[in-house]
Amino acid sequence: MSETTIEVHRRERVGKSENRRLRQADLVPAVIYGAGRESVSIQVPRRVLIDSFKQGGHENRIFLLQLAGTDQSRHAMVRELQLDPVTHQVLHVDFQRILMDEKIRVKVHLALEGVPYGVKTEGGILDFVTREIEIECLPAAIPHEVPVDVSELKIGQHLEAREITLPEGVAYIGAADTVIASVKHARLEVVEAPAAATEAAEVAAPAQPAEPEVIARGKKEEVKES
Repeated sequence: MSETTIEVHRRERVGKSENRRLRQADLVPAVIYGAGRESVSIQVPRRVLIDSFKQGGHENRIFLLQLAGTDQSRHAMVRELQLDPVTHQVLHVDFQRILMDEKIRVKVHLALEGVPYGVKTEGGILDFVTREIEIECLPAAIPHEVPVDVSELKIGQHLEAREITLPEGVAYIGAADTVIASVKHARLEVVEAPAAATEAAEVAAPAQPAEPEVIARGKKEEVKES
């Protein structure tokens, strides 16, 4: 897992009005806690933070927070990220201190690789059941994601967590029989009307041509925008 260094400043004042002032100055209010130390209110340059998120994997990204004007620095990870529901602007960040020589538990995404035999040859459907797993390792050994090869799966077969190959120094935390992915038969459900009801309907009225479904333009545009 890559490391991002950010120079931060201690916040001397807190509160809603002060937070608004910081955001207007392109800064993000934040707090850092954990590792047996007291919580410290800090402010982070928004652009540096956003640029690091654009690289992906921010859920487990390791930050080296350097306190401006001092030789103090702490490794930390984002534990909570508050976003504006409308603009998606970062409003506040909670950092948790970590020790690089102590193992931690985090969740990582799984990335399926290959096309299952049951899909390619037998016409089955792939079901991606579990998309992330919890692991334990040193902070520097956290993988961006874990690849999972599903190319050998046939219809009726599944792959369990115990079969995942993890990088050296990384341990899976969870039930070994957790299903990660499976290949199933493609089923087409046909709903048939009762024979008696169908015959009665044919006698009661002559067949009418099916009318097209009418969708209000306004409603369609609202769905698209959302």
